[in-house]
Amino acid sequence: MYKAIGYAAQSATSPLAPMHFERRAPRADDVVIDILYCGVCHSDIHQARNEWGIAVFPLMPGHEIIGRVSAVGSNAGKYQPGDLVGVGCMVDSCRSCEACRANLEQYCLEGPTMTYTTPDRIDGSYTLGGYSDRIVVSEDFVVRIPDGMDLPSAAPILCAGITTWSPLRHHGVGPGHKVGVLGMGGLGHMGIKLAKALGAEVTLFTRSASKAEEARAQGADHVIVSTDSQQMAAAADRFDFLLDTIPVQHDLNPYLRTLKFNGVHILVGLIEPIEPALDATELVLKRRVVAGSLIGGIAETQEVLDFCAERDIRCDIEMLDIRNINQAYERMIAGDVKYRFVIDMATLQR
Repeated sequence: MYKAIGYAAQSATSPLAPMHFERRAPRADDVVIDILYCGVCHSDIHQARNEWGIAVFPLMPGHEIIGRVSAVGSNAGKYQPGDLVGVGCMVDSCRSCEACRANLEQYCLEGPTMTYTTPDRIDGSYTLGGYSDRIVVSEDFVVRIPDGMDLPSAAPILCAGITTWSPLRHHGVGPGHKVGVLGMGGLGHMGIKLAKALGAEVTLFTRSASKAEEARAQGADHVIVSTDSQQMAAAADRFDFLLDTIPVQHDLNPYLRTLKFNGVHILVGLIEPIEPALDATELVLKRRVVAGSLIGGIAETQEVLDFCAERDIRCDIEMLDIRNINQAYERMIAGDVKYRFVIDMATLQR
């Protein structure tokens, strides 16, 4: 066993605080990773406060992990001590179902083992995430960090990056396509960068006209203020794809009208019931599709890391002292971060 320390919530109403605990001894296919950086995702807040009703306490968040391998199991051969690696949202799956065989472990038919608050498939203990000094993970759920990549800004690519990359690749987004990105938070700003790098013409939909200059700095070709009825009407039948990163309930119908026939509205942020209801006319008369997408598989995650490294695409981040994690949560809720916090694990005090 490995002695470890991290920040965890002991209940849905308690702040995150230091917790000493033990990581398992490495199994044959495991790697032990000393964590250098860990991104802070909005889902960490949902889980720590049990807003989805599935949390198990104590709960240690963190699924955007960058670190260095310090030891490997007896049969592990993909990585060696000293290698820079990453761990994203999953640490295991059944590995044998149709989805897993297609390298889409996030859709594992038995359910993937998430990086935190999910039972381990072997010993049944609940996983604890990356707000800690080390983690032990099967080498098959570890990705390699490309040489020369900026390590702190690479961390959110393991969630915000792959969550936008996977649907863009699945739907074949590329040159000649017009893509609208709804919302410009952690997911949205990466969606803009990746869609643009894939060759698409990119438009940000935002409720705030003040974000226009910022959106263009991120790579957007155009900005539409979604509360402006004239701008929305002028955008009718324009887009091939909409990448919807808005994490709260919102009316999809006005956006559907901006899609061409055969257009696809892709949900990556909303995991609640759609309210208000969809107007089926907007779907049926123009064969439009509302689709969903969940993070990405391990192979896709390596792909997006390599893509970002080759094109020097970075997530915009603010570095965080882990001792300020609770204040950071409040700032995230208030929208006061551009666009992701990343914890410098050197600030974790034993």
